[in-house]
Amino acid sequence: MLLDPPINQKLTGLSKAELLTLKTLNRGPATIAELSTAAGGENISDLLQRLDAAGWLAVTVRDSGHDLYTVHPFGRPGERSDSSPTSSAVLSKFAVLHRDADGFVLEHPLSWCDVRIHDARLLTLLDANTETALPEAVRTRFADDLFRLGFLVADADTEGRAFTTRGWSAPDLWFHRRSTLGDRVVTWEHFGPTKWAKGQFPQPPARKAPYPGEAIALPVPDLDELRAQDPSLTAVIEDRISTRAFDDNAPMTVAQLGELLYRTARSKGVRSEVDGEELVAKPYPSGGSVYELELYPVVRNVAGLAPGMYHYDSHDHVLRPVAAADSTAVAKLVKSTSATLADGAEPQVLIVMGARSGRIMWTYEQVSYAVILKHVGVLMQTVYLVATAMGLGACAQGFGDTAAFVTAAGVDELEECSVGSIIVGSPARG
Repeated sequence: MLLDPPINQKLTGLSKAELLTLKTLNRGPATIAELSTAAGGENISDLLQRLDAAGWLAVTVRDSGHDLYTVHPFGRPGERSDSSPTSSAVLSKFAVLHRDADGFVLEHPLSWCDVRIHDARLLTLLDANTETALPEAVRTRFADDLFRLGFLVADADTEGRAFTTRGWSAPDLWFHRRSTLGDRVVTWEHFGPTKWAKGQFPQPPARKAPYPGEAIALPVPDLDELRAQDPSLTAVIEDRISTRAFDDNAPMTVAQLGELLYRTARSKGVRSEVDGEELVAKPYPSGGSVYELELYPVVRNVAGLAPGMYHYDSHDHVLRPVAAADSTAVAKLVKSTSATLADGAEPQVLIVMGARSGRIMWTYEQVSYAVILKHVGVLMQTVYLVATAMGLGACAQGFGDTAAFVTAAGVDELEECSVGSIIVGSPARG
């Protein structure tokens, strides 16, 4: 019985030589010659072909006893083509070459296998126009395997003829497949909330170290009064729109900004259920209750508040100054909204969402960034609905200037990065 949960295959009618071959393979890697010797010299090629065709074998191609590359299956092979690549064959636009702890690996998000490259000279063959001193037989075998496995395509235009393949970019498709369950990931061993860093690194604290400027206290809204007076959930869902024109003659007030932040993103409390781990509660949901998102209001026109970039300290419900309004980085953040608002107007407030990625990455493997983006979505909708209930306008951005955020906030991008932004203010009337 061959087991690769949830896949299994029962083999019947095996000869003694074939049983010995399976036992040999079960102990670890073996060459064809070693397998043949273990089988008493009997022909085992049919069994090996069956195992290879079903994706049960990791096959290493060697030359003069030297490992060149290995085909590592993680799924079941698709229909195999016996055709060979032509001189116009090129690397698929979806192929991704990267280095991990074991060396170079070539991946394709739509493939059923990875290609582990042991000999760096093979890397030059990924560019058809590069010369190499490798033997012709090696070059041909490598190209044939890459074509058979889907890493090479017939020509550069092959993946541009259909909308489905032209619309996807390499990072988008790779990210999609790498952050979801499927053929590649069928167990939770190194996927999801594994808390892989526990015991190796301390969990990043729930609270970001405060910026040094003098804190600006924000009014605390009366939630009981809001429960009684707010429009219904159905009303705010149905009335919610993306507002692209705002009334600068009657801008939102600091009290309104404070209420919006309090209702959407305040920290209700921090608890520790396990030593060394801090969990947080906020108005919107967050995977594992780790809450990695930080809000940075970039203020241009708010009654009662000086322009500039602030950090919302959700634990104390205060704003702390981060960067001056006339700084180059803040100006770039404001400028990035010109394609979002009507007639290239500037926002009254741009709320930039920063992610302290370590809060998520300490707990989650492979899916960390995908989880962050999901949190951006639920927080954006929360801001939209609360803004609608308050009579404010909101408009989410589909992009932002990540480099400008890092400069303005004074952070290391690998520790905190910009992952979303939403414009808020008093909507234009009429």
